[in-house]
Amino acid sequence: MAHILTKSDELIQRDVERELKWDTRVDEADVGVIVEHRIVKLIGTVASAVERQAALNAALRVAGVHDVVNELEVKLPASAVRTDDHIAEAVRHALTWDVYLDEDRIQSTVANGWVTLQGEVASREQANDAAAAVRRLIGVRGVISELRVQQPAVPPAEIKRAIEEALERRTARELDRIKVEVHGGEVTLRGTVNSWAEKRDALGAAGHALGVHTVHDELRIEPAF
Repeated sequence: MAHILTKSDELIQRDVERELKWDTRVDEADVGVIVEHRIVKLIGTVASAVERQAALNAALRVAGVHDVVNELEVKLPASAVRTDDHIAEAVRHALTWDVYLDEDRIQSTVANGWVTLQGEVASREQANDAAAAVRRLIGVRGVISELRVQQPAVPPAEIKRAIEEALERRTARELDRIKVEVHGGEVTLRGTVNSWAEKRDALGAAGHALGVHTVHDELRIEPAF
């Protein structure tokens, strides 16, 4: 049986730097990595909101990383600079043309290239799709999602059972390592997982259950080596 070892901060830093270099969406030369107590801080500049998100995802993929503080600043090249009015118009077009979104239920505000999304969506997946669609637009420096998920009322016991069944299907780990608590439409996941990918899958499984509007993440990553 695999046993758990704690990676040193130095090893985590090296692995994050390698992962950034491996990801073709990121110019790793402009991204600094600081690690303390398995918490990664990304500093420096990137050329787009997409690159900023890609750097965050790259750091989260590294085994041993607990959390990531993303302090990367988006400095747009001159060719990508757009006024807030132009960005707002592009945001509306992006939401309108996405077949998975009901754009009439989503409002946006733009300030200095940062887009805030508000309103209601039918699922967490739609909220993620809306943020991703906007993040890819030229001139966008970042996206703040305040979208609310509207879900029908489902008995907590039914929600809990559905999430536990989904976890058994999706994650390669013992069910008793993750505890599921449900209060109304709010779900809390507690316990341990082996990697960020497993954590992402567990949170995704909980978030897609019918009746869930909020998922609280209290999972710890404890890699098995």
